Amino acid sequence: MRILFGIQGTGNGHISRSRELVSRLREDGHEVEVVISGRKQDELKEVEMLEPLRVLKGMTLVTYKGKMNYIDTMFQLDLGRLMADVLTLDMSGIDLVVTDFEPVTSMAARLKGLPLVGFGHQYAFRYRIPVARGNIFERYTLLNFAPARYNAGLHWHHFDQPIFPPVIPRSLYEVADRQEVPGKILVYLPFEEPEDVEPFLEPFSDRQFYIYGKIDEEGDRGHLHFKGYSREGFLRDLQESQGVLCNAGFELPGEALHLGKKLLVRPLDGQIEQESNALGLEELGYGRSMHSLDSRVLSEWLEEEKVEPHAYSRTVDYIAEWIGAGDLDDIGRYVDAAWNDCGA
Repeated sequence: MRILFGIQGTGNGHISRSRELVSRLREDGHEVEVVISGRKQDELKEVEMLEPLRVLKGMTLVTYKGKMNYIDTMFQLDLGRLMADVLTLDMSGIDLVVTDFEPVTSMAARLKGLPLVGFGHQYAFRYRIPVARGNIFERYTLLNFAPARYNAGLHWHHFDQPIFPPVIPRSLYEVADRQEVPGKILVYLPFEEPEDVEPFLEPFSDRQFYIYGKIDEEGDRGHLHFKGYSREGFLRDLQESQGVLCNAGFELPGEALHLGKKLLVRPLDGQIEQESNALGLEELGYGRSMHSLDSRVLSEWLEEEKVEPHAYSRTVDYIAEWIGAGDLDDIGRYVDAAWNDCGA
């Protein structure tokens, strides 16, 4: 089968989970072409294995100091360029389009009447799951940014809905026995400013914080270790950590739950997906949340006990099998099989 695979490039999580599914589809013999939008090509990291790929402008969301900036988001939107990319995207010979919340491939597939699969956490919101109140604009954007005919939604729990478990990088199955380092905490707060993160963590000198995301300069400053982007290094620090402090995205909390790391999340203000994720974590009892960099909450969380691993299944195996079978309406048995293998 010839598949066009669209990836939203604004977050590393989209690229991470799509990398896993693209690899599996290619292993199964499918010809997969990749489109990434929402980030400049020179800002994309470790995407070589996705080639051949094309990078388009698409649409992206602008943030500042842990909050959505809707005014700047609207100013950077180039509707003319967006529609030109949609209309000129070569779809000849394509049998199926998969979109990980990527709008150009979503619109082009619907325009051409091609089968369209939505893959990712955002597509779980089409089912009955915990959702923050938000506003009408936020809800509309979440459901209509890159809609699809068939939805392979992902979540940390199934909520009795046809939702798959999270996608976990293959390397976390292959070397999942790495020993934890006492007091080591992984920090990933890319929506916060460095000048806010450092003084927030500095008083807790009895812990070792390994900090990724938006940093001014790599290096060690006492118990604060500032790290440049490296997927391999990041996963190694994740496995060695006792807990994860991060924004309330989806992929990293899923990886932490898979390995049994305690979680403290800080949702991006005004972003309904992250606020819903924080709500879901607390309702499930899977982690804690804070809506500002709150030292009191951090202090309490650092003293909490470790949690048991969820040991999620190889979700991409079941999604690839579902896609390859050709009957996209028959999703339930693949979802059930994926959840039945969790904890194995």
